[in-house]
Amino acid sequence: MSDNNDPTERQQTPHLPTPGTLMVDADQRVGEFRGEAYGFWFLRPVTGGREWSVSPDDVQLASPAERLRAETARANARSRGEVL
Repeated sequence: MSDNNDPTERQQTPHLPTPGTLMVDADQRVGEFRGEAYGFWFLRPVTGGREWSVSPDDVQLASPAERLRAETARANARSRGEVL
């Protein structure tokens, strides 16, 4: 049986992702891909907040479980009336 949180099963990202794609950085933070500048990729927390930059080598596509957690966090933030 496969564990969806196994980092070895994550897909590598060989190209620039579409804005809004959920990514995970080396610190296990999940964020939406926002864009690229000067060789860095910019991610934004799914519940809103300040973007952060990452090296493309230090980021992977979010697993299905990580995407579900992020989307649930976003829905909960909206239900609390938080600005996203």
